[in-house]
Amino acid sequence: MKRKIIYGLTIVIVLSASLILAVSISPTKDLPDPSAHPQQKPVILIVVDSLMNKPLQKAADEGKIPAFSFLINYGRIYPEMISSYPTMSVTIDSTLLTGTYPEQHKIPGLIWFKEDEGRIISYGSGIGEIWNTGVRNVAKDSVIHLNETHLSKEVQTIHENLASSQISSASINGIIYRGSAAHQLNVPKLIGLTNLLPKEIKVNGPTILSLGALSQYNPENDFHKFIWNRLGVNNKFTANELSYLIKQNKLPAFILSYLPDADAAIHKHGPNDLKGIEKADQALQDILNSFSSWEEALQKATWIVMGDSGQSSIKKDKKTSLIDLNKSLNNYSFWEGNNKKAQLAIAINERMAYIYVNDKNIERADITKPLKKDERIGFIAWKEGNKNYVTSPGSNEELTFSPNGPYVDEFGQSWEISGDFSILDLKVSGEGRLQYNDYPDALARLRGALHAQSGRVIIVDAKPAYEFIEKHSHDHAGGAAHGSLHKVDSLVPMIVAGTDEFPEVQRLVDLKKAILQLLDRGQE
Repeated sequence: MKRKIIYGLTIVIVLSASLILAVSISPTKDLPDPSAHPQQKPVILIVVDSLMNKPLQKAADEGKIPAFSFLINYGRIYPEMISSYPTMSVTIDSTLLTGTYPEQHKIPGLIWFKEDEGRIISYGSGIGEIWNTGVRNVAKDSVIHLNETHLSKEVQTIHENLASSQISSASINGIIYRGSAAHQLNVPKLIGLTNLLPKEIKVNGPTILSLGALSQYNPENDFHKFIWNRLGVNNKFTANELSYLIKQNKLPAFILSYLPDADAAIHKHGPNDLKGIEKADQALQDILNSFSSWEEALQKATWIVMGDSGQSSIKKDKKTSLIDLNKSLNNYSFWEGNNKKAQLAIAINERMAYIYVNDKNIERADITKPLKKDERIGFIAWKEGNKNYVTSPGSNEELTFSPNGPYVDEFGQSWEISGDFSILDLKVSGEGRLQYNDYPDALARLRGALHAQSGRVIIVDAKPAYEFIEKHSHDHAGGAAHGSLHKVDSLVPMIVAGTDEFPEVQRLVDLKKAILQLLDRGQE
């Protein structure tokens, strides 16, 4: 999915008439001298936005992706890694970096309602949503507050874990990057003059923090950080920065890098588009070519290359494909920039949405009843205390679940469950073994989203081929979108090469622990 933080900042720049010069003169930073773990070679984790297994295999079969094919042939592929939920960039990245679901890391989605401040938080999406939320709010939330205040201080990122053991790390175009080293971002001068962002922004990150035009090391990247290429949040910038670390012999113990470009093509053309994968492969080739040979790259580093979420095709006919929540709930008033005391607030995360019931006089059933009439909705969920409730248009019952009970899933999590198991496509064997089907790791992931926020929150999740909208939304009709709990959005491939010792993992939430084990450090 798009690195929408910087996409949002790009729109901010355009709206504030900040021109190319403001970006191009931002200075490069001197590389620190990080030392890799003395007993283990560096781990390079590369996240390819919206990488999916079926098109990856098709591109490999057609001989279009030599770098991916090399890593697969000399390593191991996990074709169905389970992502976080909602399957949106900031939530996925928060789970990846902290090893927790949203009820712990507290980043509920790309867009959510912050009850204590009475406002919508957006980290950057369509221009209508940015304008409605407030341009200055989007800029500050995405660049400053996401890592500094919104991401829970009760959890540690992998960068913080490693720093506590005096082990260095790096982040290149990562959305979530919080660490223990102090950094100052290079805010373009004209942005500072508009007061959209402070002229000086100090953040805490890993030893090496590269973030497009805001933080750059490789001087050759001056030509890859203009407005038209998303201020440096693009494949070429990322590949150049990582190659620079390799050539300067400055690789730390752990490096997280993002290749974001495939997302836009898939959103526009659908999940079968191969151009984004081919473009990502070219970036991988550039990175591997920084070594004397690709074989040396496997000798010198451990490589993990993976997707973050899948995408579902969205029907072209907007009347059919788009679920308009303003229309579905047209008896109520909705939060907008000029209506902050509305009965409901809606936060659209493409194929899922949060509905916040701010009016105490509205019963939960008043909201769920009209939604249950729409067969395009896969399920509707809410919480009461520790108990979670799920219903769907196709069921006259509810499914209830909570932790610690007689049913045990494949991840060793136990659950108390009653009601209609078919709502989340749950199967149970005679020994109480719980099996997930259309909704991988459904109970833990759904519970994570429901308990990420206080207050009365209802989740709606769309079936494949459909997407939610509200008055200010951007849509993907005729293309593809993500966000849902369904397996089509949730399963991604992961390739591991350069090691035979990688722990067995099936979920993105377990990846942090596996990497720390690979670096011979237990999770702290």
